[in-house]
Amino acid sequence: MNSRERILGRVRRALADVPRDDPPPVPERPGRDPQYEQAVSRDYAREHGDRSVEQTVELLAENLADYRAVVHRTDAEGLAGLIAGLLEKRGSASVLVPSGLDEGWLSQTGVTRVTDRAESTPHELDRVDSVVTACAVAIAETGTIVLDGSPDQGRRRITLVPDHHVCVVRVPEQVVSSVPQGLERLDPARPLTWISGPSATSDIELDRVEGVHGPRTLEVILVGDA
Repeated sequence: MNSRERILGRVRRALADVPRDDPPPVPERPGRDPQYEQAVSRDYAREHGDRSVEQTVELLAENLADYRAVVHRTDAEGLAGLIAGLLEKRGSASVLVPSGLDEGWLSQTGVTRVTDRAESTPHELDRVDSVVTACAVAIAETGTIVLDGSPDQGRRRITLVPDHHVCVVRVPEQVVSSVPQGLERLDPARPLTWISGPSATSDIELDRVEGVHGPRTLEVILVGDA
């Protein structure tokens, strides 16, 4: 018996008490089995507390900062100038750009742009100073940004190799309170990257080291109304 068979065997045993009924069909969602959705209870709390939209955005900002991300706020008119200022302050000479990123976001910077290409090697990506992306959703209760590989976010690796990641979140439309609410907006068949602060790890003595398996610096821009 190989590892795959062992894992599948454990899954079958764990689901042994799930009723094998034939419930009525429910609206299909990508990657979801309607019969399984009916058979397994989903009565857990969908969010903790009753917050307004403004309070949810504030919670997101607080938890991002708690994870050592640097949080900025601006409106759509000020976004390009803010991004240009962040790249200049960082001293970036090059920036990775996903193919579907809004061209206006980088309109006020003269930093050399590097296109997200399938043939780029890890060494080439490592020589890029910064990367700017959008996101798929942001989760307030956990301070998490989720990327799904859409054209304005690019391939997963472009946000894991460069040392500096600038991520733009549109508020309030891309912000949800909880993980269950975030999952409802995501397609599980897409390459999802869940980011809670800059890359960090600790050894057995709890010595924190940043930048081991992702960007050392994460800057999140919350873009809202003026």
